[in-house]
Amino acid sequence: MDTPMDITSDGVITTSTRSQGELGARLETWLAGVLAPDVDPKVTELSSPDSNGMSSETILFTVTTTDGGRSAEQHCVARIEPELDKVPVFPTYDLRMQFDVMRLVGEATTAPVPPTLWFEPDPSVVGAPFLVMGRVDGRVPPDVMPYTFGDCWVTDATPEERALLQRSALSAIAAIHSITPDDHDLSFLEPSPPLRPLAGNTALARNLDWWDQYREWVTDDAPSVLLDECFAWLRDTMPATTDARLSWGDARIGNMLFDGFDVAAVLDWEMAGIAPAELDLGWTVYLHRFFQDLAEQMGMPGLPDFMTEADVTSAYAELTGRTPDDLQWYASYAAMRHGVIMRRVTERAVLFGQAVRPADPDEMVMHRATLRQMLDGTYWDRVA
Repeated sequence: MDTPMDITSDGVITTSTRSQGELGARLETWLAGVLAPDVDPKVTELSSPDSNGMSSETILFTVTTTDGGRSAEQHCVARIEPELDKVPVFPTYDLRMQFDVMRLVGEATTAPVPPTLWFEPDPSVVGAPFLVMGRVDGRVPPDVMPYTFGDCWVTDATPEERALLQRSALSAIAAIHSITPDDHDLSFLEPSPPLRPLAGNTALARNLDWWDQYREWVTDDAPSVLLDECFAWLRDTMPATTDARLSWGDARIGNMLFDGFDVAAVLDWEMAGIAPAELDLGWTVYLHRFFQDLAEQMGMPGLPDFMTEADVTSAYAELTGRTPDDLQWYASYAAMRHGVIMRRVTERAVLFGQAVRPADPDEMVMHRATLRQMLDGTYWDRVA
């Protein structure tokens, strides 16, 4: 059987051994037991899209039902847990959490999310647990090639239109942050630690401990001097904050669908958790910088005045009445977490024959020069 392979926005290679024909038949059988009796569900238009997601398999399909002689169509998206024997990006994967957090955000905030239709925990249906959402139309800022490289709707937009996009994206993030442990039970967001029980008296400390354990897990076979130094720096300089609220985790415009320049849906909740608001804002700032740095390295202008630290801070304060603190630290934290992810991504590429293992493990971190500059204090001066 062929093993399809896809490289996602973050360079993540995903694999699947599932036949689409077999998958469609299995979904039809499953839907016959989920939907009302005698509606005779048919699954058509099944496809695997280009994805900006992290590691799950995404399937698009249409369900046609018949009731009283009348036909109805439901356009759906299924996300299937990754096959753990295919060297996933993260040590565990919790689709139930993703389904529940999307439903909570949809019910409790103005942030737009896809309709949550069904969650199926039984792996026997399609080979792994999966969730099904309603499909939302919209356009996504491209990752391959990055939107900062030009020749796409983001760079073709006027400065005023990009300002609308930025404002809408930050409005959605601010809405997500309106959910706090004081108002909602967020215990289902407590992540499974990779190696040992989480340590820390604050949400940020526990978040950092999870990512530090993830670093240990990723680099177990070949330690990384660079990533070790990054996480030592993060622990030594961690802000003293007790802020805790729902964190999207992968907060960037590449994980949003846009209708024009307004957010139509917030996608990809693999990294959701409980953390200070700045965690998402730092990720938003840095993930744009990541693409901007790539553009500049290729001699392209990119979008240097988009999603800047100053603009994000100002807009978020206006939207929420709360001025973010220590945003450079959180953006550096984002870059260093992204460094661990990129190390894992490259390890996967080596295992799948898509890359050659370098002699120095730190060469598997694409933006290692950026991390060095953050450690020596020169990066933010350079991009300011």
